[in-house]
Amino acid sequence: MSHNPSVDGRLTGRRIGILVEGDFLEEEISYYQRRFAEEGAEVVLLTRLWGQPSLRFTGHDRGAPLTVSGDLEALDYAELSRYAALVVPSGQVADRLRYSEDVDRLAPAVELMRRAFRMPQLVKAFSCHGLMLVTAAPELVRGRQLTCHNNLVGDVRNMGAHYTDLDVAVDRDLVTGRTVGVSHLLARAVIDRLDPPAGAAS
Repeated sequence: MSHNPSVDGRLTGRRIGILVEGDFLEEEISYYQRRFAEEGAEVVLLTRLWGQPSLRFTGHDRGAPLTVSGDLEALDYAELSRYAALVVPSGQVADRLRYSEDVDRLAPAVELMRRAFRMPQLVKAFSCHGLMLVTAAPELVRGRQLTCHNNLVGDVRNMGAHYTDLDVAVDRDLVTGRTVGVSHLLARAVIDRLDPPAGAAS
């Protein structure tokens, strides 16, 4: 399904990347695509392509197919500067993307996050289990306020992050959501970070 960006939304002219892998949650990805496009953003699906022009993944709930052609390994600092936000969704996406065939090297998606966290103007959003992606790089969230799925609370505390018992937590350029059930709140928080409402604190 095509989600054409609105021409007069709050995010017109912005680009948002959404990381995808197998066992993604269909309704969540579809919601982000639709919601960000409603606000005028160009939405790009990203994954590790393993040298292929595109890959086809299967959703978790209904087995729906999704073809992804955005290569996360191509996002150097210059390319990343063209993005306003990156979203790491729920499901098994983060766990699959943190795989490295060489255990002495970080996965490309983790290296992408290391670059992204060096760019404070780029909003980083993680839903539910999405924070699994950065467990190999704990310095990225050390000292940050965040929320996550209950199953990951011990992990984020071990990374030195400050867990907060909220559905959505915002710490400057870091936006986190407790579960996939609050995807709408996570999306709203991302939009508000990129285009703060009048009178909102920065």
